[in-house]
Amino acid sequence: MADKLEKLIEIMEKQEDLLQFSRFNRQDAWDLGHTFADVIRERKLPAPVSIRLTSGLVVFQWAGEGTNPDNEYWMIRKFRLVRDTEKSTLLNAAYFKKKGETLESRGLDPRRYAVAGGGFPLRIKESGLAGVVTVSGLPQLEDHALLIEGISRHLGVKAPALPRGTKF
Repeated sequence: MADKLEKLIEIMEKQEDLLQFSRFNRQDAWDLGHTFADVIRERKLPAPVSIRLTSGLVVFQWAGEGTNPDNEYWMIRKFRLVRDTEKSTLLNAAYFKKKGETLESRGLDPRRYAVAGGGFPLRIKESGLAGVVTVSGLPQLEDHALLIEGISRHLGVKAPALPRGTKF
């Protein structure tokens, strides 16, 4: 089990290394958001997407059919975890599992943070975290896969996917 978890961590770290931007401004957020909206509509997914700057300012948000207010609550909690750790929510979940930690053991309030797939850092190469993209509404591995698909499509980069049948 530990070897499988290490392999998943390695893949997610590679995803984060590959899926970085040369710049990230509000036009980039708009374009990335529309890429996600296109993917969500094409696949008829009940998932909203939100892009926030590190300040918390929402610069893009769209909710397709089948979404509800709970999705927004989850996206805010996912945003906070990515903003504070600068790692995706699913990578955080893997780190927590590996170390036997919980949000509470790290001093984080589970009403304010979510350690479930669906949040990804928007990092500028050689500069740092610019913002966070979040989705919600699917099982956590599918939320994460949607993030990887959308950012990969937008950047024209092929990032490795988690193996089919991955369990968390």
